[in-house]
Amino acid sequence: MIQNTKCECGHQNHVGTVLCESCGKPLYDDNGTALLEMKYDGVARRSQRENPGILDKVWNFFSSVKIAIYLIVITLIGSALGTIYPQENTFLNIDPSVYYKETYGTTGYIYYLLGLSHTFESWWFITLLFMIGTSLVVCSLDRVLPLYRALNKQQVRKHLSFILRQKVAYTGALPVESGQEQEWVKQAAQTLTKQRYKVHLSEDGTALLAEKYRFSRWGPYINHIGLIIFLMAVLMRSIPGWHMDQHVAFPEGQAVKIPETNYYLKNEKFTIEFYGDEELSPEFRAKKQDVPKIYETKAVLYTCTAQCDDPTKDPVLTEVHRQDIIVNKPLNYEGLMAYQFDFKSNPMLLAVKPSLKNRQTGEVYGSFELSMDRPAEQLQAGPYELKLRGYYPEFSLDSKGVPITLSNEPKVPAFIFTIKGPGLQAQGEPYLYFPRQVDKENFRQDEINGAIGQKLDISVGSMQDVTISEWISYLNIRIDKAMPLVWIGAAISMIGLIMGFYWHHRRVWLRIDNGKLSLGAHTNKNWFGIRKEVASMLQKNGIPVDDKSLEKKE
Repeated sequence: MIQNTKCECGHQNHVGTVLCESCGKPLYDDNGTALLEMKYDGVARRSQRENPGILDKVWNFFSSVKIAIYLIVITLIGSALGTIYPQENTFLNIDPSVYYKETYGTTGYIYYLLGLSHTFESWWFITLLFMIGTSLVVCSLDRVLPLYRALNKQQVRKHLSFILRQKVAYTGALPVESGQEQEWVKQAAQTLTKQRYKVHLSEDGTALLAEKYRFSRWGPYINHIGLIIFLMAVLMRSIPGWHMDQHVAFPEGQAVKIPETNYYLKNEKFTIEFYGDEELSPEFRAKKQDVPKIYETKAVLYTCTAQCDDPTKDPVLTEVHRQDIIVNKPLNYEGLMAYQFDFKSNPMLLAVKPSLKNRQTGEVYGSFELSMDRPAEQLQAGPYELKLRGYYPEFSLDSKGVPITLSNEPKVPAFIFTIKGPGLQAQGEPYLYFPRQVDKENFRQDEINGAIGQKLDISVGSMQDVTISEWISYLNIRIDKAMPLVWIGAAISMIGLIMGFYWHHRRVWLRIDNGKLSLGAHTNKNWFGIRKEVASMLQKNGIPVDDKSLEKKE
């Protein structure tokens, strides 16, 4: 069955339209007397379609304001749950499966098992944000397009039932003689113009449409656009390289690669100043506790230009930025920020410059530099060539006596070289070297090296040949390329809120039929204001009326 939606005024309306988009005539209850439902001006929306298909049902689900509210409430509850205990990313070097149970007990362990310890990175939280964004898009499209169509197709002379069934309405005889109706309408138009209305007159001059602040109707949808941009920016943080919030350790004097970037940051020097005893409170003096006053990292930022992904070669670094980092004054370079987060006293060997000498004669053949991070594979000391066969930052032996390393930190560094040169076998001879004297004694370096250890000795002459890192500076590395979009979305949303809160769309319709005036007015907010304006217009044009009498009860 084909439904006829053509109005008597000749306008063809969409199926589901309640009020004619042109003249405003009620299409289904023309004989009624109740106030008209003016929401979206009675136009048809896709979500109101009869016998919806699968796509329509999905559309209807996301176009429902009730569903949107449910999604927002669930998201707020999830966000609240995520703040009960600190999130995992706020800690350094912890095992969350152990930390939450030891720190917060059984509830903390349940909190971890439920995945709430990483709420804001979880799939369900991101899905909720995506669904809210989808709901905003569908809700807006479902309403803004029909509303735009209705507001742009409205005619000046509205149907009589449309006018008289408005919440603010008036009907009565004109206080002018026959033939002066057009003049009275012009005077009414001038009065409304002074009240900042934009007035449209009908061709015969006996009807008008006055309207102001129509732009405020778009406020909620501009707000939606801002919120959509905001949510998109939040979701874009999951794109690799768009967002980072990590804590990275930077030992003094060592360049460390910043994860997921092409940058290296070097802690050239870490300085710390403590409060003196006279500056401390009695409580801290009693504890004999050192309290840091200020601590600073002299940082140099590099970008890798070559050999960046080759683990066997040192990366080629180019300095791009240099800055001292203190608390609340981070390094800032092209969106990358490094905040001073923490520090730790941890003396660590970075490099040594030992010399190769003859044990019997004491002759020094030459010196070479050994880095604890990336030691060179080929070294030369006078006539002797040293080839690195193995490096063990934390040397140990397994159950079979095979050398292994327990970690990548140079806690017990050991090097195995093949040395070629005068007085040695042609293929070279192995030599085990411990830079630290305590390790030489613990692992009996001289006994292990045997004959070659009786001929040659590798050792450091003085502390000037030793580079030690005294401090580790912990920096909070942050990258947030989506933040400008967050601010843009927030600004657009605020503009929409201001438009909707501080301006109200007001319309006044009137028509004259055989010397009788019929007037109706509508606003989306502040009925008291529009009543006063209509009453003032009528009073200035010879119709005494009380503004309270203009408003009809539901």
